[in-house]
Amino acid sequence: MIIMHHLRAGRAIFTTAFLEELGVDYELRLYDRDQFRRAPRELRDAHPLGKSPVIEDKGRTLAESGAITAYLIDTYDTAHQFAPSRDETDAWLKFSQWLHYAEGSATTPLLLNLMLNVEQVTAPVIQAFTEGETKLHLGYLNAALDGQDYIMGDTFSAADVGCGYVAAGAGRLKLLDNYPNIAAYAERLTQRPAFRRAYAKTGG
Repeated sequence: MIIMHHLRAGRAIFTTAFLEELGVDYELRLYDRDQFRRAPRELRDAHPLGKSPVIEDKGRTLAESGAITAYLIDTYDTAHQFAPSRDETDAWLKFSQWLHYAEGSATTPLLLNLMLNVEQVTAPVIQAFTEGETKLHLGYLNAALDGQDYIMGDTFSAADVGCGYVAAGAGRLKLLDNYPNIAAYAERLTQRPAFRRAYAKTGG
């Protein structure tokens, strides 16, 4: 059985929701953040970085959301319900780009916005860079969602695990006033039955 190490109030909720989408059995281990909003030391028992999500399965321990998602589809989505077959080269490359985009380029503007909000940094260079990157990436994502419900089209896929976190995170940071497609996408994802089940089990 999969062991899911879930740190509340973070991206782990989307990985837990994907386990619900897959319909696999898993054991949930919940952790709360400390007074500095960081993960507790107990998570280091699961992985040296002490981050979440982390899963244990078949004698393996795996961190990093994108790597976990890729592992789950390779291992448990044999019918290709949530990802195209690797034989479908164009579809697979599009899927792979969105899977890694959420963990790569899209993360920086969210993190910078979070730090600016929390720490009230006023450095002009950092603010200008953050504003530029935020517009670039939210514009890119908003355009990609134009006329479709999910990042790969009209059907939910595993690429929505990471991109959904980006969308929801931007919403929490109140960055979506000019990006209605992303706002609707975040709402759509968080209302899926699998997400609601995961939220009920974890509290976020």
